Order: sequence, then structure tokens, then C-alpha cells
Amino acid sequence: MALNKSMHPRNRYKDKPPDFAYLASKYPEFQQHVHTNLTGRVGLNFKDPEAVRALTCTLLKEDFGLSIEIPLERLIPTVPLRLNYIHWVEDLIGGRARPGGTRRGIDIGTGASCIYPLLGATMNGWFFLATEVDDICFNFAKKNVENNGLSDLIKVVKVPQKTLLMDALKEESALVYDFCMCNPPFFANQLEAKVRAAALLSVFGSSVNTGGVTEIMAEGGELEFVKRIIQDSLQLKGRLRWYSCMLGKKCSLAPLKEELRKHGVPRVTHTEFCQGRTMRWALAWSFYDDVAVPSPPCKKRKLEKARKPLTFSVLKPTVKLLRAPESGDPAPCPVELITAWLEKTLTELKVLHKRVPGEEEVELSLFLTAVENSWVHIRQRRRDHGRQLRELPGRPLLEATSHCTRPKRPSPRRTPRTRGRRPQTRGARLPGGRGAGGSPRRSGTGSGERDAPSGPAQPPSPGSVQHFLFKCLLSVREEGGSGDVGVQMHWVEGQNRDLMNQLCTYLKNTLHRLASAPPAPPLASP
Repeated sequence: MALNKSMHPRNRYKDKPPDFAYLASKYPEFQQHVHTNLTGRVGLNFKDPEAVRALTCTLLKEDFGLSIEIPLERLIPTVPLRLNYIHWVEDLIGGRARPGGTRRGIDIGTGASCIYPLLGATMNGWFFLATEVDDICFNFAKKNVENNGLSDLIKVVKVPQKTLLMDALKEESALVYDFCMCNPPFFANQLEAKVRAAALLSVFGSSVNTGGVTEIMAEGGELEFVKRIIQDSLQLKGRLRWYSCMLGKKCSLAPLKEELRKHGVPRVTHTEFCQGRTMRWALAWSFYDDVAVPSPPCKKRKLEKARKPLTFSVLKPTVKLLRAPESGDPAPCPVELITAWLEKTLTELKVLHKRVPGEEEVELSLFLTAVENSWVHIRQRRRDHGRQLRELPGRPLLEATSHCTRPKRPSPRRTPRTRGRRPQTRGARLPGGRGAGGSPRRSGTGSGERDAPSGPAQPPSPGSVQHFLFKCLLSVREEGGSGDVGVQMHWVEGQNRDLMNQLCTYLKNTLHRLASAPPAPPLASP
């Protein structure tokens, strides 16, 4: 059993995993299933259903004083996972006990172990109505409750097939329950169960799949099963303060939340259960306005990850490479140089951008909107572009070669170029910024303004684009007066944050190639 730091904070196994050696020395029935490897470490064969059953029974006996029996042909629960669910229900209902009364819950399909009612009654004194449709599971569950002296807190009832909440509450019309719990059957059919078992075996090298047909399979799988619980809840509404269920597939979470939204359920939340190599998800909803809705424990971690900007530094020697040779004009500051280079590179990549006020006076910021992924495989496109130029009919060899080997350092009074510019036919642009027809390409601009990007029309404003890959804020500022410049990219919104990572890597690598390129040869004297 792997220790998992993402278990519920109150889970007793979070920071103290079971000591197999100690348990083996204390419980002979468990000792026969453990083995010691060459390093002296005691382990358990999780492929063996008998070993898994022995571990569950031993942990319940050692840590909770519960003695249970589970047939091998029925589902064998794992204790840490069930504890995670119990603790989350505690969070939902606002504590372990109600002032002046007993908490009441319903366990839909309690199974042979009856583990949720046994844990809830033992730990918190909760009263449970435990339902079961399978004869074998019903008999074992009732026996386990009686053997542990908990019949006054746990009522096990046999219900017809496909019965969830409505029929189970017919005789309990006057009671309001605090919650319901459920482990829905994960699979829609036997083939899906076999595929799942084979996948676990190939990934983790271990797989044990016990359980009866009614425990692991249902028509439509867990998705349709939980939708039936939702339909029951729409009729019962206030009879339960919280409805909840545990899911085996993350892909089931979104459509179930959409189902609840469609029916106007006012309070909905979810969580993750992490234990060892196993992940489960849980969904809960309520029709009460006065319930406290706990936030998903993973939400804070995801927000922190999303808020953390991507950063890289441009060292002072690289900044100097972007500075034009002495021309008599005052040299721009490093932040302005890097921002200008970024603007030109983003224009060539067709990434929409505009300057926005920075948080500090020493900072320049650009608001970016990427509408297409133009930075993927760009090196290959550059090579193809160079080859096409060399193969143009009638193009002098010297001119084609000079295009590929031109100095990377910018010439005086011109904006630095990168090798990724768009292919142009000869004569498309003449010296002095005129097109093939001799007309100026811009008018009414100051001498210090850069040439407008080629194209028939100006690009749209980043804020007016309806369809985009992502939007982010790019900030440039000098780092501690050293001459180095720091660049940060803050995620705003979009389809995939990895796309922003790719663009950040492209910009960083392009600057690195600029810094590592050999110096340009000196210009010949006239």
C-alpha cells in the first residue's frame, strides 16, 4: 500500500501507512500472506484476493476494533479509500455529530462488508439505513453488523433489484436523513470490466477484481446508475440534506454535473480521493440553501499552478546584441529593447498583441491573443523556406546564399530580423519601404516607428477576437539593475495552458540562439 500525501487530512493512513511486519507478528491469519524480499522489506501480493481480504480484515480489527467476514466472490473494500469517503461526508454535513441528535445516513448497496455503516457508526455514532439487493451480500452484511454489536445503529434492509432511494424510504416517511453514500457499479458490461482489469495489470503489474455482478456491473455503467439517483433526488429533495456518490472514472464527473445543472440543483460540489495508486472521484449535491458547500481540496492546488507565471531571463550580453551600433541617438533601455524584439517576433508568428500599462513604472506589458499555433515545427519550415529560395528559377546563387547566411546582428537604422519571415517573391518590396508598384507602404508615421507588418489589412485587436487558443499577459522588466531582463507570461484564459508553455519555450530558445550565434563579420571600409 503506497503512502499518498493527497489523502484526506484526517485519514489515519495519510502519514502513517500500515506496518505489515507488525501486523504479521500480531495476527497469524495475516502473516501467512506477507513475504520478505532480499532487502528485508515485508510486502503483500495484491494480486491475491485472499491477501487483500486478510489486509482489510486485519486493518479493521487493529485500528477500529471491527471483526468482519467477506466472501471471496464478493467485493473486497480497501480501508484507506473508504476512510477518505467517510471523512468527506463529515465535511459535507459539518461535523461528526449533530447537537442534540444522531446523524442519519443511507448506504446504497452496502455490500457484504457493510464497511461504510460499520466505520460511520464506530467512529462517529451515525445511524445507517444500509440497502442491498444481493442475497449473499445481504446475509453477510447483517451478520457483520450483529457480530460487532451495532444493530441499534445500523439497519440492513433487502430491497428489490434496481431499487435506489425511493423504495427504500417508503417506510421511513417521517425521517430526514443527513446524507446518502454510494459506490455505484463501475462497468456497463463484462467486456468493460475485463478491459479495465487488463489495463491495470499492464500499468501497475497488479490486478485483483473481486465482486458480484450487481456490485461491479449495471446497465449503462456508473453514469446511468448515478443519473437514476439524481432522478430519485429530484422527487425526494429535502428528505436528504446531501446526496453523494463515488465515481471510478473521472470522465463521468462532467456529464453528471451537467445533469444537475440542467435540473437546476442549487448546491453541487465534488472532490478527489487519492490513496496509493488508486484515484476516485466523488460528487455531492443538495437542495438546501443553508448547507455549507466545501470546496474541492484540489481546487487550491490547481489555482496555484494556474496562477504561477512562466518565467525566463534575458542576460545582459544578449540584450546588447539587440542594440543597434552607435547612431548618435540615445540608446533605448533594455526593457524597451526586449519588448520591441518580442513585438516583432510575435507579429511574425501572427500572435495578436498590444501594449497595456504595467504594474510598475519600470515594467512593460503586452496582452497576447494566440489564434493559431504558428510556432510548432517552425525550424522545419525555415529549412524548407531556405531550400525553396535556393531553388527559385533565375535567382542568382549569391543572392540565395546571402539570404541564408546574412548576419544575425541588426544593421544600422533597421529593425532586427529573424530567419522566420514569410517567403516573398523578388520585387515584392523595394528599398525605401515601397511596394512593387512604387507606392509607399505607410504614411503619416514618425521616423522612429517600425514598418507595419506585410499584409493587406491591419490585424484585429486582441480583445475583439472571438475564437482563440489562449490569452496571456507578458511582462518585461529589468532585474535588479544588473542589465538582465526578466520575462513573465501570466495565463489568462484559453483551451490549453501547454500552448502557452510552447510559445514561452520558443521565445526563450530563439533568444538563446541569438546569443550563441557567431559574431557578424566587420563591414568593409569604403
